Amino acid sequence: MPVTDPSPPGGRKTRWWHHPWVKGGWVAAMALLIAWLVIPMYARGEYLFAMVTLILTGTGVYLFTNRRAYAWRYVYPGVAGMGLFVLFPLICTVAIAFTNYSSVHQLTYERARAVLLDRQLLSGTPYDFSLYPDGGQWRLVLTDPDGGGTLVTPSFSFTPGTERTLPLSRSDGPPAGERGTLRSITQHRQALSGLTLQLPDGTRLRMSSLRQFSRLRPLYIPGAGETLTDSGTGTVYRPNPATGFYQAVTANGGFGDDKLSPGYTVSVGWKNFLRVLQDQGIRQPFLAIFIWTLLFSFFTVIATVAIGMVLACVVQWEALKGRAVYRLLLILPYAVPSFISILIFKGLFNQSFGEINLMLQALFGIQPAWFNNPELARLMLVVVNSWLGYPYMMILCMGLLKSISDDLYEASAMDGAGPFQNFFLITLPLLIKPLTPLMIASFAFNFNNFVLIQLLTNGGPDRIGTATPAGYTDLLVSYTYRIAFEGGGGQDFGLAAAIATLIFLLVGGLAVLNLKASRMKFD
Repeated sequence: MPVTDPSPPGGRKTRWWHHPWVKGGWVAAMALLIAWLVIPMYARGEYLFAMVTLILTGTGVYLFTNRRAYAWRYVYPGVAGMGLFVLFPLICTVAIAFTNYSSVHQLTYERARAVLLDRQLLSGTPYDFSLYPDGGQWRLVLTDPDGGGTLVTPSFSFTPGTERTLPLSRSDGPPAGERGTLRSITQHRQALSGLTLQLPDGTRLRMSSLRQFSRLRPLYIPGAGETLTDSGTGTVYRPNPATGFYQAVTANGGFGDDKLSPGYTVSVGWKNFLRVLQDQGIRQPFLAIFIWTLLFSFFTVIATVAIGMVLACVVQWEALKGRAVYRLLLILPYAVPSFISILIFKGLFNQSFGEINLMLQALFGIQPAWFNNPELARLMLVVVNSWLGYPYMMILCMGLLKSISDDLYEASAMDGAGPFQNFFLITLPLLIKPLTPLMIASFAFNFNNFVLIQLLTNGGPDRIGTATPAGYTDLLVSYTYRIAFEGGGGQDFGLAAAIATLIFLLVGGLAVLNLKASRMKFD
């Protein structure tokens, strides 16, 4: 009798998780998960996030279920992560730079209109009310001002901070028991303010005083086209696509100064970029801060490399006793979290009580105003940042020094060269070339060193006469942050995004120039 080989063609046994039914169930589960993620986003108007989620998850399901795309399974997580955490925020930032997005223009037009239409106005003759206890709960009793008798709510419990709607039903009189005092109403005022009472005819009431509820009516009534009419004043408002606000309509059909908040997001084209170039109150601090950012990054890189290289040569000196102890002590600043070191330096540089000023006062009789003088504040930043950065460069140089052959130093010693000649003619040329890419990376990092500025000086001292908040020690990144979150008259995210886009282009351009200057080529 012939023996049947249970193995499929090719000699491989089919695993249970490769069974078509198992794979089909897994795909169905992933499809349900994608729908559970995407549909609520789309329903809330988050179309961009819904599209990105659909693309990433759909692509992932396709790659992990199609054998032809097997090789892409190993690349996809990295590509998806780069797209989600690098490209997507970059695209969103650039997109925001072309809009008026700000603290007063956060909503879409449809959402802003819906918010305005949801606003209610208290009107009409108020209803007097009383509060009655009911077996551990409460009931509201209202008197109809039109002679319609007594209206009573069902029993309810007070839940502060929540909005509730209670129906009103007509009754022959108030419930049995003693009426609650004014003190009871005062104690539960917050919860009562969150109640909406609904009359049998559908009219809604809200609390208007400690003893009364009043009718609610829409504050704005939709009119012809997209207009809204104020039900109290009769003023007609029309959306202005140039400003992103509903604005009052004048007699000649133009727009008045009266605006309704919230506004909505509209496209403004290149307006934010032109503001940086044309608005004197923005252009002047922007250029000054840009120059200071370049100088800060340049001097920090030079200082950290110089200090780190010299100290690396010192701790590698064989004649130095206790090299391991010195090496450990010099690396300690790198082991301490930077924000702790920055806050310690902030105390050390305190003008009145800092140890640095106490020493300067004792030795030279001076107490510099480190945080109030622009030049001293900038010097302080370079000093502190050099302290934070030199251990990294020192560790790199210590490793690179091991790669330099001792034969070079022995040959130079035979020629009568001293330590300084060895350093400048052998050590420095052999170290600077491999350090160049790291120096470029350090320059780019310090170009965007937000933590140091925020914790040590917060950008101060402030500049006077600027249209946006700006300080003498602000870097471009901290200047952008202040525009986005500290701007007066509404946080201007659109302008901040435009400056962030310019920073990206500047840093990218400087990196390319540095790479070309160092004769490095992209492979």
